[in-house]
Amino acid sequence: MVRQGSARHVSFVLLAEFDIDTGASLARQFPQPLGVENDQLIAELMIPEGVHRNQEDWTYFMLNQTPDSTVEPVIADADSITGSVIEGSSSELLYVLNLVRTNRDKTLRRGAEVKALAICTRLPYIQLFKPVLWIALQEYFNDPSDDCITRLYDAVNAMDISLAPTLCREEKLIMRSSERKDVFIEKFMPPDDATVVGTASTTDLNSQSAMDVTVRPRTDSLNSLQSSLSKGGSNESSGGSSVVWIGSNNPQDSHRPRSSLDGVSNHHHNGHSTNSADSHPQLPKLGSTLDTHFYDTTIMYKKMKLKIRVPLTTFPEEVGDYSLIQLIQTFSNPNATISGPLHSHLHTNGYLTHPIILLFNALVTGKRIVFLGHGKPASVVANYVLAACALGSGCGAVLRGFTSRAYPYTCLAQEAALQTVTDFIAGVTNPIFESMPIWDVLCDINTGKITISKDIRPVAPPPSLFPSPPPIVPRSGTVRSDSSGYDDEIVPLRRESNTGKEFVAKSDHPDNLFMEDILSAISCHYGEGLIRTRMTEYSLRFVRLAARYEEEFGSTEIGHPTAPFEPPTPEFPHGRLGSGIAFLDDVAGSRELLANASRIEGWRHTKSYEHFKIDFQTSLDTKAIQGFDIAHQLWRLRHTKNLSDAEVELIMRTLVDSVRSYDQVVELLSLLPAHAGGLIPISFGLFHQQETIRDLTVDLLTALRAYPIGVQFLQTLNHFHKYGYVRQAYARELRLGRDKVYNGLIPPTSTFSRLPSNLSEASLTA
Repeated sequence: MVRQGSARHVSFVLLAEFDIDTGASLARQFPQPLGVENDQLIAELMIPEGVHRNQEDWTYFMLNQTPDSTVEPVIADADSITGSVIEGSSSELLYVLNLVRTNRDKTLRRGAEVKALAICTRLPYIQLFKPVLWIALQEYFNDPSDDCITRLYDAVNAMDISLAPTLCREEKLIMRSSERKDVFIEKFMPPDDATVVGTASTTDLNSQSAMDVTVRPRTDSLNSLQSSLSKGGSNESSGGSSVVWIGSNNPQDSHRPRSSLDGVSNHHHNGHSTNSADSHPQLPKLGSTLDTHFYDTTIMYKKMKLKIRVPLTTFPEEVGDYSLIQLIQTFSNPNATISGPLHSHLHTNGYLTHPIILLFNALVTGKRIVFLGHGKPASVVANYVLAACALGSGCGAVLRGFTSRAYPYTCLAQEAALQTVTDFIAGVTNPIFESMPIWDVLCDINTGKITISKDIRPVAPPPSLFPSPPPIVPRSGTVRSDSSGYDDEIVPLRRESNTGKEFVAKSDHPDNLFMEDILSAISCHYGEGLIRTRMTEYSLRFVRLAARYEEEFGSTEIGHPTAPFEPPTPEFPHGRLGSGIAFLDDVAGSRELLANASRIEGWRHTKSYEHFKIDFQTSLDTKAIQGFDIAHQLWRLRHTKNLSDAEVELIMRTLVDSVRSYDQVVELLSLLPAHAGGLIPISFGLFHQQETIRDLTVDLLTALRAYPIGVQFLQTLNHFHKYGYVRQAYARELRLGRDKVYNGLIPPTSTFSRLPSNLSEASLTA
């Protein structure tokens, strides 16, 4: 997320040249020297091995990772004045985008001239600067002067993103999972104009009273409300009266759910029906080319205006324009194989472990990983490394710490630095790395083959989990034997040999089924956004599973404590909600916990685990929805069969009480992506046998309608569910109207006499 305001988007511009006698050298550094200990290392990273085979190539690398590549502290502090800071990232990494070009010239000794131009930035979406970098390097070849370097630096830092919308984590997740071009469109407008027709006034839900609404006869109110849901706003009417809400239409001032009929209001003046928006600003008619997933701006380089599209869904752990689909396809092709010894951290399904799952396991357990692309451009291997960082971090939305140990392109000059770090993710083009004893996992992008080092460090059984006799039986009895029969008998966990139960392979393992879904989605041409969303969900389940695993032998600080739903008691008349990860049944839970025990234990000894522990504790204090585990409740609604009426009622009642503000609505919707059914798990409450649950569901959906993003989610409901909501919302209004009549608040007019012919008062209020 970009901190708004004028800022230096680029901290340094570097130029490297290659000389046949002296090799690569860092020729220019602007606006001042980096201050690193090893200028030669930076130059060799900018001019990759085998560059003569390609006319041009792109490379990525990071600064401030090792002592040799650390920018001088004084310079780092001076650069902290920049506004281009990645929120939520404590790292001082500088991402380097580098373009190297080879110009053939027979008059030169080597027959070619090689130069590389790079920019150093803290923005993760460094791919934005490729066009201007390409033009600047071409200009430098024509006129090798300091003016070219200065012009590039000034042009990029003059890029204006001060009006770019700032999205929170949940908003990014919603936007990433949505294919709509207008999601959060209201954020692209000036604050004074950011209004949406039909949004309620600033009123606390508890203070909503019958005086908030004036009911007038109308024959097509039901159809009008249904139309509003399909169009997402108020609609004009040719005549008749309507339900009119009294209040402001500014969503910035809206902190309570609207009435179920709010949003279809029409004011009537002098006998003519006019849209309620006539007296309030509306969203502008923005062009069809607008895509709210991006913020469009420009970079002026000399007299050229370069169009730039800033992605708004990028997390700090997502660097460059990586492709998860490419990574998955490469290591899922028919020729992809896994060789080497079995390792409990990596082979969570024995010899049937999917290569992508093995790679994920290697990432989260802190292994030394090398991507080898012999004969490939450096940009290719670099993109695989960046995609792997996204894979391990849940596309930046779950874990962090992967980019800080990533070396998207590295060379022999950095071998010594790699030997000083305990874990890394590196991309290389030199095949000599294959024979070097510095890696645990080698991924060959040419063949899709993954090799486990024969010298990989074995994993000792954790004393707390595999104690000496007498064995410790897990306190809850959830972890059971992984035998084929799944016996109910609880057995103690203990270390098995490499050919024993520790590496039992099952074709129906949850990870294998997950990868089948992912590959099926790719084959059906689903986009990168869906694949990233699915990987985010996979990582979220992994960390929730890890929290459950820790509870087996004590307590956890990385998740909600596991607890079942407690039926109503005199002390808690509505019962108590459950929390923690949920399973379809005890057998499935036992199997999943046991299958993941080794990689969870491996993750618990990494920096990524320490980061997540801090992040989770922070989220408990800062998240909008407090007091219960909302992910657990949605999982129960989505997957549990024969859910008790008492639990359903308490879930819906808690959601109604807790989801009021915009931030709370966004947090709820971020857990209801379209590919998982969207609002379907909630909307099923519209057809529950108990009227209380139906009314609570209407209240919750009405709360969502108070905000444009909620309206967009409601629009995705199928016709049956949408009509069910409209019908019951209208029935609620009728009951409200009847109460008003009986209380003398409005004249006893023919409020119920002009209903649509297919609806009667009896049918609506039954």
